[in-house]
Amino acid sequence: MGMKAATGIGVVVATVGILLSAMMEGTSPASFINIPAIIIIFAGTAGATMASVGMDSMKAVPSLYKRVMAAEPVDWMGRIDQIVGFAEKARREGLLALDGELDSIEDSFTRKGLQLVVDGTDPDLVRDILEAEIEGMASRHEHGAAPFEKAGGFAPTMGIIGTVMGLVHVLKNLSAPSTLGPAISGAFIATLFGVGTANVVFLPVANRLKALSSEEQELRWLTLEGILSVQAGDNPRIVAEKLMSYVPPQLRERDEGGGSPVAAGEAMAA
Repeated sequence: MGMKAATGIGVVVATVGILLSAMMEGTSPASFINIPAIIIIFAGTAGATMASVGMDSMKAVPSLYKRVMAAEPVDWMGRIDQIVGFAEKARREGLLALDGELDSIEDSFTRKGLQLVVDGTDPDLVRDILEAEIEGMASRHEHGAAPFEKAGGFAPTMGIIGTVMGLVHVLKNLSAPSTLGPAISGAFIATLFGVGTANVVFLPVANRLKALSSEEQELRWLTLEGILSVQAGDNPRIVAEKLMSYVPPQLRERDEGGGSPVAAGEAMAA
């Protein structure tokens, strides 16, 4: 659960830390509740972001937040085990025998690659088609992260706009000195919200989306190479060794022992 919810936990820790430090200095959290500032930051940032990325990208924002806050860890070993299994079956029964495996494959990319192999597609064409799939996914993910990056840039600027508007109001009411303190404090809350939301929420979410995309692309490259190895009739042990190079080193070390796909490949090849 910790890995899945790392982004959500990080946002909460940062927010609590900021509020806690303010409270230690004697500031009440209630003093940060400034409705005009909140409206300027959230409405202004949302409007400017929408103007930049379009309505379709904005509609995807809630689902992307959900994905980031509960992202499943990549199952590198599960994918390698699956592909090594295909290699073993293809070596024993031929590529056409893999046709029966297609319905049981949950991942659409793996299923598409294996379908191309079963259909007798030329290896170069299989590579071209699957590479195009990866590039298309990378482009979609880039567009997905764009609203958060844009919001991270606009929010601090909206905060400054809110603060300037607040100070204009303050300067027009210099004749009432007793109101100056609260008015100036309220003016600066807009900047606090703008910089805070950008650096605690929007930019971390954008960075997390990019990291998730990078992981998924690596998993697909692993899958592509594995499928081409299966098509070429490579020894299952060689397939496992080749694909392990894509796995992060710490996960390789964790998997050493009886349950590793390399060990399974050696058993299959024996």
